[in-house]
Amino acid sequence: MLQLPAAYGGCRGSRPLPLPSWVRTTWPAVFRFLLNLLWFVLGGLLMGLGWWLAGLLCAITIVGLPWARSCFVIGRFSFWPFGQEAVSRRDLTGQGDLGTGPFGVLGNLIWFVVAGWWLAIGHLTSALACFISIIGIPFGLQHIKLAVIALAPIGMAVVPRQSRP
Repeated sequence: MLQLPAAYGGCRGSRPLPLPSWVRTTWPAVFRFLLNLLWFVLGGLLMGLGWWLAGLLCAITIVGLPWARSCFVIGRFSFWPFGQEAVSRRDLTGQGDLGTGPFGVLGNLIWFVVAGWWLAIGHLTSALACFISIIGIPFGLQHIKLAVIALAPIGMAVVPRQSRP
């Protein structure tokens, strides 16, 4: 809330001026866009392309099609992560499905051995590079979130942050 200093008509006990509603609704979207733009230019492009390359390799082998879909969804999330989050589909829908049950655990185990740890190492390396500067800390935190997702992507859904129940 905005409060005028005493020299401009404000005083110690005065109430802060409320912000207009357009400021409260517009500024978060502007900041998300700016953070996503900086993210994309300073490393998100490379990691997103890494996810899409993994998805392409999985799609070439017909057996890897379930992993390919996860790679493309998380690759898109890796391009523009601010304002979105990855959640378990079981938490999102309230019911289990093929990817959140025992087959999902088996799929995530196979994924971890074949490609998950490579992508996780890439994200952790990028996070360490981002943590060098204070400005890079939010980007490093996003890389850590993506590294966790890289270890077990099956059964996850990417949703806008405000639509989560």
